[in-house]
Amino acid sequence: MHPFHHATAQPDTPAIIMAGSGEVLTYAGLEAESNRIAHLLRGLGLQRGDSIAILMLNEMAFLPICWAAQRAGLIFVAMSTKLTADEAGYIVTDSGAKAIFCSPALAEVAVAATPGLAPAARLCTGAGAPGCTALKDALAGLPTTRIADESSGRDMLYSSGTTGRPKGVRGALPEGPIDQVDALSGMVAMLYQFGPGMMYLSPAPLYHAAPLRYCMSVHKFGGTVVVMEKFDPETYLRLVEQYRITHSQLVPTMFVRMLKLPDDVRSRYNLSSMKVAIHAAAPCPVDVKHAMIAWWGPVIYEYYSATEGAGFTAISPQEWLARPGSVGKSILGEIRILDDDGNRLGPNQVGRIFFHGGSSFSYHNDPEKTASVMTEHGATFGDIGRVDEDGYLFLTDRQAFMIISGGVNVYPQEAENTLISHPDVADVAVFGIPDEVMGEAVHAVVQPRDMAKAGPDLEAELLDYVRSRLSHVKCPKRIDFRAELPRHDTGKLYKRLLKDEYWAKAG
Repeated sequence: MHPFHHATAQPDTPAIIMAGSGEVLTYAGLEAESNRIAHLLRGLGLQRGDSIAILMLNEMAFLPICWAAQRAGLIFVAMSTKLTADEAGYIVTDSGAKAIFCSPALAEVAVAATPGLAPAARLCTGAGAPGCTALKDALAGLPTTRIADESSGRDMLYSSGTTGRPKGVRGALPEGPIDQVDALSGMVAMLYQFGPGMMYLSPAPLYHAAPLRYCMSVHKFGGTVVVMEKFDPETYLRLVEQYRITHSQLVPTMFVRMLKLPDDVRSRYNLSSMKVAIHAAAPCPVDVKHAMIAWWGPVIYEYYSATEGAGFTAISPQEWLARPGSVGKSILGEIRILDDDGNRLGPNQVGRIFFHGGSSFSYHNDPEKTASVMTEHGATFGDIGRVDEDGYLFLTDRQAFMIISGGVNVYPQEAENTLISHPDVADVAVFGIPDEVMGEAVHAVVQPRDMAKAGPDLEAELLDYVRSRLSHVKCPKRIDFRAELPRHDTGKLYKRLLKDEYWAKAG
């Protein structure tokens, strides 16, 4: 399906609602706006296979721009709003983008990142900005009818760079009509009951893979997307009640922030409309997920995948309660667990995770990186885990963050999952630092809920807390405190930045 079908069948149904302003765009409006933008893109000379870049905050124009590119056969590259001009310029150049869409607040970065583009190819929403053309002015007078040469486009998203430089993940342009149901949409419809009448709350930045793709999947099935400009835990709960939200997609850090709201706030809102709350992007501590299911009921669904889309596992709340900590069974690609020598491992043996026979992809302009993750056993992205006798996958950690202390392999995720359950901890990162005797020592950096409590007393309390629950070899030897940890808007922790900082200090 495609939004143009719903523009005919249910023209007045809201396609997008902006949570902060309450602004509404109906399916008729989405069809008209995406058609105008498609005509604009053709007028700029963009043809099938060309690329555009999007550097925008969560705002009303974001999804119509994506739908315009989709129906014009273009590659649309949504970029992080946290990028510097140099970082954005790298992605624009690497992707070959011939136009860029930006928000006024990001226009200065967009202009600096695109010295080779004419102002007419820099489209700014709202009132516009210097060096750009105001999108509303560029669209004035353009037809709302469909372009004559529609064909299917798709996204090309860049990895978040948690372990290195961002990589553009490129798949082949679809060859069929623009309303064909792609594999992802068919899968989410089957797993999560997507369909007409659903109310979907999107709390994360739209430039990230899951929020963007899930929102567009909702539109394919005729549902309404309520977009939060920025996540706030109590506002999220209020919106669920206000709009009778049936579906949502979150990350575990959002669960943690909601669980640490005062009891009277958590109990203030009616969440009974929620049928499916999907989470992914980062490992969810078992205690956190148990607490969410106890609060919301058995509506918490989980999947494990990557921007590359080479594999996909899924697990229902009922399955998870029977196997706490699992991310499910594979529904795309055969899971293979290998040791460091490339030998296949048996059930419950921990090793590197590979997906064999899943979707194909390549890293744009980087065949060496593509080759580095593709083997005879399939694709691997640096994650460590095990598969039980029934085929359920359990994640252990990322290989890059494994600590070797005194010859023992230590996976920091266990200590992180334990510390985050302490009531005074808002966020935590555990990693290895140099140690003359042990090679590496386990170290923690904690973001306390109240920075005023940071100090020796809280450190001692947290060390006792984790040592009472884990083997001492897995526990931090010391804890430092910071007001905020470097975490991506999508929930991924930039642990590499912290680790690099400590190793640089150690020489």
